Formats: sequence, C-alpha cells, structure tokens
Amino acid sequence: MNEHSLSAPNCAACAISSTISRVCAFPGELSRWFDSNAQGWAPLFLRVLLAYEFGEAGLEKLNGDNWFADLTFPFPVNLLPADVSWTLATGLEMIAPVVLILGLATRFFSLALILLTVVAIAAVHWPAEWHGLAELWKGYAITDQGYGNYKLPLIYVLMLGSLVLSGSGQLSIDAWLKSQRQPVHR
Repeated sequence: MNEHSLSAPNCAACAISSTISRVCAFPGELSRWFDSNAQGWAPLFLRVLLAYEFGEAGLEKLNGDNWFADLTFPFPVNLLPADVSWTLATGLEMIAPVVLILGLATRFFSLALILLTVVAIAAVHWPAEWHGLAELWKGYAITDQGYGNYKLPLIYVLMLGSLVLSGSGQLSIDAWLKSQRQPVHR
C-alpha cells in the first residue's frame, strides 16, 4: 500500500463529516440571519391579515343594514343607541385596516379592535345558553351549530394581543417615527 491509498478513506470521511457539520450548522445560521435581518417583519403579516379581515367586516357594515338593534350588548355598550354603536363599529373597521397596514398607532388600534371583538363575542358569538364547559367548548367553532361560534373572533383577539405587546415591527410608520425621536449619539 502506498501513502495515497491510506489517506483516501480519511478524505472521504472528512468530506462526509464536514458536510454533516455544515448541514447541522445551517439551522443556527438561518436563525441568526432572521434575528439580524427579518425579526421586525413578523408583525407585518399579522397587520395585513387583520387589516383584511376587519376591512371586509367594515365594508359589509358600510354597505349593509344596521342589524345591531336586534342584539343585546354588554354594559356599558348597551347604553349607546344601536345606530351609534353601528357607526362606531363601522368607522373603526374602516379606519383600523388602513392604519394597521401602514403600521401607525398599531398598539392603540389593536387594543380598540380587541375591545370591539370582545363586545362582538359577547353580543353575537357567545352561546346564548350553556350548561357546563363541555357545552361551552362546542362554541369554539367557525360556524354556529346552536352553541355559538367564538373561535375566529378569539383568534383575532390573540393576534391583536400580539400586536399590542410587540408593536408594529420594523416595517411601519411607528418604527420610523420612533427612529426620528431618538437622539443621534456621537
């Protein structure tokens, strides 16, 4: 045997070992890249999806008839006339999508939409009657089968809650305004 034939298996083993090391290191490298380049983008996806959903609801109200008179709202919303509640809900559902897409006053409008959605859950989506948690759990659905349908609005509340806690992210007017207020350190 010559010296070259003895080193050949080691070179193949080295290449395999090196490849395995690179493959195993890739998730960490990818994670570090996302941390330094794209972490602040995540709220943009929530903002766009929520803007679409609430904008669609606002357009339906804007182009539809006021059906709030047939509902029982929780206190203190029940103190407002149905026409005022309809106008407020429609206005918020028309304005909030625009500012969410822009990332302007995201925490404020997310909180306002949470309040609107909680009222909607109480007045429309919560089951009229339930006798135990098993029956209440049946209302965790998209369509109402006689047990309520609070699943989708609850998902919206949790998504909006994420925006309240995280803010609008890097791709937003909020981030730009914040960068303009910070003093430049020299």
